[in-house]
Amino acid sequence: EVQLVESGGGLVQAGGSLRLSCEASGFALDDYCIGWARQASGKEREGVSCIRSGDGTAYYADSVKGRFTISSDFAKNTVYLQMNSLKPEDTAVYFCAAQYTPHREAVDLQRVYDVDYWGQGTHVTVSS
Repeated sequence: EVQLVESGGGLVQAGGSLRLSCEASGFALDDYCIGWARQASGKEREGVSCIRSGDGTAYYADSVKGRFTISSDFAKNTVYLQMNSLKPEDTAVYFCAAQYTPHREAVDLQRVYDVDYWGQGTHVTVSS
C-alpha cells in the first residue's frame, strides 16, 4: 500500500520557521520527484517544491525560493521541507506529493494533476 505521511505542521508567527517531514512507503522512490504542494482556503492547489532521488534535482516555486529548502534522506524514505521567513500567505494545508519521472524529465510544479500519489495533508498557519 502506497503511503505518504506528513508531519511537522503547526502555528507559527510571521518570520518564524517550521520543518515538514514526509515519510514514503509502498513504492520504489528511485524515479519519483517527491515533495510538497499546498492549498490555501478558497484557492487552487499549487506545487511548492520537490526533489528527485535519482539525481538530487530540486525544484522550487518562485514564491518560496530563498526561503524554503527541500532535502531528503532516502535511506529513511523521508523528505523534509525547511520553511524559513514564513509569511501569512504561506498559510495552507501542505500535502506531500510524489510524481513519477522515469526519464528524469523536468518537473513543472504547477502541473499538480501530474502527481501520482498524495498524502493526507498537514496544516500550516502563519500569524501576522
